[in-house]
Amino acid sequence: MKLKFWGVRGSIPTPGKHTVIYGGNTPSVELRLDNGELIIFDAGTGIRNLGDYLISKGESIRTYILITHPHWDHIQGFPFFKPAFISGNEITIIGTDRDEIDLQHIIADQMKRIYFPIQLSELKALLHFRSIGEDEFEIFGAKVKTLYVNHPGFTVGYRIDYKGKSIVYISDNEPFDRGVAFHVTNFEPTVQKKFLAQTGDPNQRIVDFIRGADVFIHDATYTPEEYVDKVGWGHSHYLFTLHLADRAKVKQCVLFHHEPNRTDEQIDKILEKCQYEIKHNALQFECSAAYEGLEISW
Repeated sequence: MKLKFWGVRGSIPTPGKHTVIYGGNTPSVELRLDNGELIIFDAGTGIRNLGDYLISKGESIRTYILITHPHWDHIQGFPFFKPAFISGNEITIIGTDRDEIDLQHIIADQMKRIYFPIQLSELKALLHFRSIGEDEFEIFGAKVKTLYVNHPGFTVGYRIDYKGKSIVYISDNEPFDRGVAFHVTNFEPTVQKKFLAQTGDPNQRIVDFIRGADVFIHDATYTPEEYVDKVGWGHSHYLFTLHLADRAKVKQCVLFHHEPNRTDEQIDKILEKCQYEIKHNALQFECSAAYEGLEISW
């Protein structure tokens, strides 16, 4: 498999001189299976550059876009994804519904004429929509498994297993604390019940999901010091990400969803701290910080 990161920033695009190394686009990651088939994680602003690249190659596109959740930073790039405007391309969008609105209308609503000049129904590519919860299914011969994670709304992480290789993509996730759970109001009760039903540490359900993954991409929005004032916002600090990676015995951990105000130099320092923790505690995995253009093959 081969990964390429096109957007790694959380919450809002952050172009500027302080983000040129890691990039300022919101989440979108390209996954190529060994047979060349294309799967895309999330449709943040990074998907625009991915689309331009695909168009430059001049080939027809058949792809699946796996949406973790429909917060703007994860879907706002789709209206600028050029392959969706071209007849003959086929795109299947997979993601979660809400009680009051389904996946297709979630994507369509951000393209209403009041917000955008082209409506979803006017796109030329063949579009399919598949609503999911916690599921298992196959695409391109790869096994896909989803899990609800601890983030406002119905948010899922994805695990893909293919020919003995594996990747887990969890863009937005917060440490689950039983005491805190009863005081936050923006999380789905259905999801909270799944964590509360876990024996012992409720975060064990995340550990079990990612266990043994070759590549583990996870939310590392905050520092531990910042997280104290951000509890209930739906994001992790980097030590929690390392903790999950260690418990699950992954091979490679990638810090993702960088805080929008985080400069390149600050991300460098966070990575240095993570590498120190790994060395000091003799942890058995590699760690990197995602940046636009980063490629990982295994």
